[in-house]
Amino acid sequence: MGTTQLESVQEPKYWHLKTVLSEALDSDFAVGEVLPNERDLAARFGVARATLRQALEQLELEGRLQRRRGVGTTVAPPRVGVAVATAQHGWSGDGDEAWQPVECTMAVAPAVVAAELGVAAGETVHVVRRIRITHGQAVAAELLYVPASSVPELSGIEAASGPARARGVLRELHRLDLDGQDRSVELGSARADDAKELDRLPGAPVLVVTTRYLAAKVTAAVSVATYRADTCRLTFGDSGALEISHAEQERKAS
Repeated sequence: MGTTQLESVQEPKYWHLKTVLSEALDSDFAVGEVLPNERDLAARFGVARATLRQALEQLELEGRLQRRRGVGTTVAPPRVGVAVATAQHGWSGDGDEAWQPVECTMAVAPAVVAAELGVAAGETVHVVRRIRITHGQAVAAELLYVPASSVPELSGIEAASGPARARGVLRELHRLDLDGQDRSVELGSARADDAKELDRLPGAPVLVVTTRYLAAKVTAAVSVATYRADTCRLTFGDSGALEISHAEQERKAS
């Protein structure tokens, strides 16, 4: 067979530089160390700053580098392993060290979410915001949309908003017998509010996990969780459960 068009394409300069930089990170820099500025790095490796910037962005996407407010670009620590499955979701809100409730308000859900929940356009639902903490680090921010029909026993005298209200909604959800769920994962960009809570810059790459929870074959809640792409690597096991594996262990084992 002849050479295809793709086979004849040369490796981009930034991609080769990414490999060289990756080796330099392993040999010349420690975890948490701040990299020299772009001008000095470009001079060190004899490349244009635009090429350097592309390579750095790719290394950030792969979790080797982190851009931190007021600090600069630092060498990232090994990725944190976390499980993402129904058993670990902690509906009850009691004693769950992973997901920490931050706020709960009544708001109109985005059109796509409203359609999934089966509520009318403009109808308000409970919106619970939670942060996922692993090893003391915020790795995910979640918006959980819950229609009033899913928590009919929620007391009207409970707190109108805040963490207490969030825990009340979660306790009522815990009473439901979930009979299924479906989940999708896509690459996205951090919004301003998520970026602030996850210590990322707005627009940084994130993994968006959308989960629809079913009870009696009806959508009981929809979760939109934003995970740090530089911290987390998502894989599907044989059971269909979604979990985040430790990439550093995989590199050492290979």
